[in-house]
Amino acid sequence: MLMAAATFNSFTLPFSKPEFPFSSIARTHIPTPTLNLSRFRPNGFLLCSLSSDHPTTATGGQLHHKTNTNSTEPPPQIHNCTWNWKGYSIRYQCSGSSGPALVLVHGFGANSNHWRKNIPVLAKSHRVYAIDLIGYGYSDKPNPREVRDSFYTFETWGSQLNDFCSSVVKDKAFFICNSIGGLVGLQAAVAKPEICRGLFLLNVSLRMLHVKKQPWFGRPFIASFQSLLRNTAVGKLFFRSVATPESVRSILCQCYHDTSQVTEELVQIILHPGLKPGAVDVFLEFICYSGGPLPEELLPQVECPVLIAWGDKDPWESIELGRAYGDFDTVEDFVVLPNVGHCPQDEAPHLVNPLVESFVSRHSKSTANASTAI
Repeated sequence: MLMAAATFNSFTLPFSKPEFPFSSIARTHIPTPTLNLSRFRPNGFLLCSLSSDHPTTATGGQLHHKTNTNSTEPPPQIHNCTWNWKGYSIRYQCSGSSGPALVLVHGFGANSNHWRKNIPVLAKSHRVYAIDLIGYGYSDKPNPREVRDSFYTFETWGSQLNDFCSSVVKDKAFFICNSIGGLVGLQAAVAKPEICRGLFLLNVSLRMLHVKKQPWFGRPFIASFQSLLRNTAVGKLFFRSVATPESVRSILCQCYHDTSQVTEELVQIILHPGLKPGAVDVFLEFICYSGGPLPEELLPQVECPVLIAWGDKDPWESIELGRAYGDFDTVEDFVVLPNVGHCPQDEAPHLVNPLVESFVSRHSKSTANASTAI
């Protein structure tokens, strides 16, 4: 992630640019979904199918996607579900009944709704799961001061991802990840290589504020700034200053090259979970997280195939720096996505979805006759 400057009152504050602000919106009317408790899994976790009359809502209800009226095949149904992980409620979506399993992992401040343009397409020939990482979206947001130290880390999220595959997917899976979600996927694949069949990374976070990437003379300043945000009222005041629809829209227009894709629906998708208690504490905890793994440390340890795709107009994660990841022996290809920003899956799904399908098909054939249960 790149260094940026955010003006807060009369101060200029440096911080690491996330892919989104995690924030709050003015409380608007959200259509109430209809709950259908009709679908259970053998593992005892309840899958709640939620429906709404509104197309592609940004709420926790079932997502309905507008389709081509000339198509005779209805889109796969998307189920909005809850999984209990270590006593915490984790929200995820699933769709599709056959084919390889895909787990979609969002970036910082986002949630599984950010894959709304990918799930119905990929679910036609895959079993697709999109998860809200703990602390984000509609998953629980435990206060980092009330749980163990260093709770919101890539090790925690990697463990969540692997446990999700074991408990819910009940299969090996391909991880499809954006930005810091790429670090989550890499960490999970390194920790339990028997679970991940392949990694598809979109504009993986460079983590430019990592302590190892800072000059020695700059580290005390960054540490002091992070302490100011985390331990004083300045942090929450700063959060409130960017937690507005106008700020979020402005930031999204920076990271999306095609700003016509920054719709009111997208703004609400990112903002609405920010209304949940604890969102501000997760935000402050993560921007003060300068340790943990780097992608260049994890990539050499990965045992599964890796494909990296990068929007060449990403203003936050430079493609010039990202290209270096294509040189790792574990990376089979580095694909440039022309005229695309930081979130290719949402800005250019017409480019991303076929790449995902091709990657998964290519690496599913070699294990087609092998058992994939875990």
